[in-house]
Amino acid sequence: MLNQTDLSRVELNLLVLFRVVLEERHVARAAARLNLTPSAVSHALGRLRLVLNDPLFLRTPKGVVPTERALELDHPIAEIIARVEQLVGSARPFDPAKSHRRFTIGAPDAVLASTTGQLLGSIASRAPHIDIGLIHVMPAPRGGAIGEPWHECLEMLERRELDIAMLPLPAVSPRFEARRLYDEEFVLAMRKGHAFARAPTPAAFSRSQHLLVSLSGEPRGFVDEMLARRGLKRRIALTVPNFMMALVQLAGSELIAALPRRLVQQHAGHFGLMFVELPFARKPDTICAIATKAAMKDAGVAWLMEVVFASIGAGRNRNR
Repeated sequence: MLNQTDLSRVELNLLVLFRVVLEERHVARAAARLNLTPSAVSHALGRLRLVLNDPLFLRTPKGVVPTERALELDHPIAEIIARVEQLVGSARPFDPAKSHRRFTIGAPDAVLASTTGQLLGSIASRAPHIDIGLIHVMPAPRGGAIGEPWHECLEMLERRELDIAMLPLPAVSPRFEARRLYDEEFVLAMRKGHAFARAPTPAAFSRSQHLLVSLSGEPRGFVDEMLARRGLKRRIALTVPNFMMALVQLAGSELIAALPRRLVQQHAGHFGLMFVELPFARKPDTICAIATKAAMKDAGVAWLMEVVFASIGAGRNRNR
């Protein structure tokens, strides 16, 4: 524990600097983010090392690596910074009707395409001066170094690059708060009158030409993994980088695609599409709105979470 003398030597800026160095793992990059010189960052770290009685960061040829003590301090220091931000922000209580704040929401492409129309309408009716930034987030590629596919997105929440994320991630660590919005199921979408709809058998499914949404262009998805377990495979005739392009391509072709039910239901009429159920059972994905518990102490973020839940979560059963 720090004694009273030690506390008098700790400035809030040192804690902010600690967090930036921990995120960047590099003194020069941290200095650039903080608009400081690398020598100033190194000097500040030296002061923190004396106060906390730990090296905190060890130099390597590629930057710095945190000590075990530094990793332990990450969450407590993040909470201290969030509480100070809340204290400073409380000088002017958050009023959504008058606020001119900007919030950032991240979600996968399909979630954005099927939920944000309703969400943005709800925000505009309650807070006409608030601006929203929508960020398309993606899971880590299969076989990557990150164990959790949404790890990077969760880190964006902790860095406050996102205020809220909507992810197929029902279980989160205690640092986060998650609110269940809806269960996402997949269906087979195709143009109206497609021959597959008259006989949607597993054999016909395997013979069909498929479209796959793949940002990387890799022609393999969860459907292929399920087919492989049954000793089957399919032909992916086309990959596209996002779900809205998938709808366009299905409308004018013989392709079929496994797409989220909510997305297809909302846009089928406009694109002249129909859908049938998948020829095999698949567990739905639970979509949750997620924010850090530290961010939820911000009245604005807490308000946004309630609007997200009310406009998307409360209506989850209407689109089933």
